[in-house]
Amino acid sequence: MSADTDSDPDVMGLDHTTVTGWGRTAPTAAWVVRPRSYEEAAAAVRDCGARGGIPRGLGRAYGDAAQNAGGSVLDMTALDRVHAIDADGGTVLCDAGVSLHRLMEVLLPLGWFVPVTPGTRYVTVGGAIGADIHGKNHHVSGSFARHVLALELLTADGEIRTVIPGTPLFDATAGGMGLTGVILTATIRLQPVETSLMSVDTERATDLDDLMARLAATDHRYRYSVAWIDLLARGAATGRAVLTRGDHAPLDALPARLRRDPLAFRTSRLPATPAILPEGLLSRTTVGLFNELWYRKAPRARTGQLQRISGFFHPLDGVPHWNRVYGRGGFVQYQFVVGYGREDALRRIVRRISERRCPSFLAVLKRFGESDPGWLSFPVPGWTLALDIPAGLPGLGAFLDELDEEVAAAGGRVYLAKDARLRPELLAAMYPRLDDFRELRARLDPRGVFVSDLARRLSL
Repeated sequence: MSADTDSDPDVMGLDHTTVTGWGRTAPTAAWVVRPRSYEEAAAAVRDCGARGGIPRGLGRAYGDAAQNAGGSVLDMTALDRVHAIDADGGTVLCDAGVSLHRLMEVLLPLGWFVPVTPGTRYVTVGGAIGADIHGKNHHVSGSFARHVLALELLTADGEIRTVIPGTPLFDATAGGMGLTGVILTATIRLQPVETSLMSVDTERATDLDDLMARLAATDHRYRYSVAWIDLLARGAATGRAVLTRGDHAPLDALPARLRRDPLAFRTSRLPATPAILPEGLLSRTTVGLFNELWYRKAPRARTGQLQRISGFFHPLDGVPHWNRVYGRGGFVQYQFVVGYGREDALRRIVRRISERRCPSFLAVLKRFGESDPGWLSFPVPGWTLALDIPAGLPGLGAFLDELDEEVAAAGGRVYLAKDARLRPELLAAMYPRLDDFRELRARLDPRGVFVSDLARRLSL
């Protein structure tokens, strides 16, 4: 976010500010309110004005889900208390503004880990529920909301409701992108661990079919699984990849020097990416060179390597403001899923991306397990591919529109937490419970108090 000139800092930290997603595209201006208590959050909802408001966490949604042009954005990060930890039963009650990073700091020394983490630990609990985030373990553990036992939701009428799984309001809120209300607290079931290290197996796949065969045959053996895929490789090498799988290392797998403090949460941090980088830094040539080196340096097969949690799950968190590497124009992260049995659609899309020479060096393929209950939750059983593309690539919008149509025709969907450009007419085909979501939202919030740029664009 970048500050505007208008501000009134005496009112809950109120600022008139330009807001973007992590992709740094489509900035819009809004009044950013920073409530410091539940009462201030309720007051901010009451006073958000004709353009409404939307809750926001640490700003890691890639698109326009946490923006609200001309209205209010409720920055919930000041509400960040950990209220109670059941170290025997493995649950935590915390504010929605608590980050996954903070939970790891607090919980790992007690032998517990967050049940689901995406590629960054700098997301809030409220954002994790609102986007119903997934990680490398969806095929085993599902998405984040599956592990939420209860939450407190501030709704448009000013009431604070206790919401539990199995209810329509829970299913609308999980993946509902903040449009049902402001999550204030959540009780989360945790994952037990013996150490803060991961035992990791790595291998290379020669092409997309080889990669899918390896994933399908062995995913059940691992809690976590992900493949980096080279989307610039063509011909016989199309879809070549580096496959990384692992689980939490048991205590007896650690060397003696690490057993003295096996649950220490260690992270590393590199210098920040400069605010201004040369345009065109990520060209087809430079990304092609990076991809070639990355593939070649990966071992053909390696087992049992010990890695820090931060290195295995969140390597980019060690580079502050890494999103600046795409230059002033920002980038689009495009993520879709197509179901099992629709592998031909995945092959066609990968081939089209490869033939178009999209300069993407952050491209990952994973397998999803059972669907989650959220009406707008993204994961369904199938193959999900995510890739970053510089936003200024000529013809990118039209090309992604074509991919959207192919995904929809295959019964798949795109991830709303990463979207900034989907056409609204495709949404109903991708999300069959869309009408249920709209109906509940109309009853719960008839005045349209909660609204975002995403909601306006897609008529949510």
